[in-house]
Amino acid sequence: MAGSGIATDAVRPPRVSRRLRREAWGFALGSICFFLGPLPAYAAWAGAVGVGVTFFVGSLLFTAAAFIQLRLSGRRPPRRGTNRADRADWYGAAVQFVGTLLFNVSTAQALVAAIQRPEELGAGWRPDAWGSLAFLISSSLAVVATKDRGELWDRDARTWHGTGLNLLGSIAFGVSAVGAYLVPSTGALVNERWANLGTAIGALCFFTAAVLSRRTVLREEHERREQRAAAH
Repeated sequence: MAGSGIATDAVRPPRVSRRLRREAWGFALGSICFFLGPLPAYAAWAGAVGVGVTFFVGSLLFTAAAFIQLRLSGRRPPRRGTNRADRADWYGAAVQFVGTLLFNVSTAQALVAAIQRPEELGAGWRPDAWGSLAFLISSSLAVVATKDRGELWDRDARTWHGTGLNLLGSIAFGVSAVGAYLVPSTGALVNERWANLGTAIGALCFFTAAVLSRRTVLREEHERREQRAAAH
């Protein structure tokens, strides 16, 4: 009976657990900051400086998450022979990381303006616009990667619900950037409602995509144990 029990354990399939991806924590927390920032009630409570701090902290969380995602996208830049899915996945993560750095700059400039010149609208618009463009490019590359998801180095890295939500969020951020443009002749934003609503909707899309992001953990651990056992 003992021998039979050992054989049964040897062929027993590993338990599978799905957990929130590591980078998802940063994207989820950063999204909460970007969702709160444009809300009128929050702005009335926190003030201009408080809103500026909220956006800046959110951008730092995005950058930390984007860096983790880039490091996990195949571990290294694509080389000759890298399949299309992994290539798009890596470049999508790289462009996204650059976009978050641009948001660091734009939110920092807006925070400084809120402290020194509260009346100055549109501070940091240029990096904000370029950051939104980077997010759009990154989301488009993610669509390419998701089309061939089975060929990805990490199959869990891209899913259609995550890709679709992130693309919608990037479009919303683009609309927000357009609305936040300061018209030189009038000194007013193109459309403040677009700016605030686009930011809030984009953040909600990013948050939902982040909390739905899951990775398989126990199966990977089981495979690593098997490989180590085989090596010995």
